[in-house]
Amino acid sequence: MIDKDDWRLSGQDKYLIDKKLYFKKWEPYKDNWDHDHCQFCWEKFSDFPGSLYEGYTTEDNYVWICPECFMDFKEMFHWTVELE
Repeated sequence: MIDKDDWRLSGQDKYLIDKKLYFKKWEPYKDNWDHDHCQFCWEKFSDFPGSLYEGYTTEDNYVWICPECFMDFKEMFHWTVELE
């Protein structure tokens, strides 16, 4: 179980509790965005080498969560994973 004082926690409970997430290839939220960050550890998502190419996201592609943080926080946040 993750400690409630984990360094990656910074208020995500205000908008990520009980969310439906989708595991998919990274897509920008807006056409002019070239990257996103994991909402917990700030790992970078993009099409650039060295970045994450896939992860968990909300239906609108606005919030991205890396696979490691998803595994660490899925029980605390009560996430469900949906198929596209």
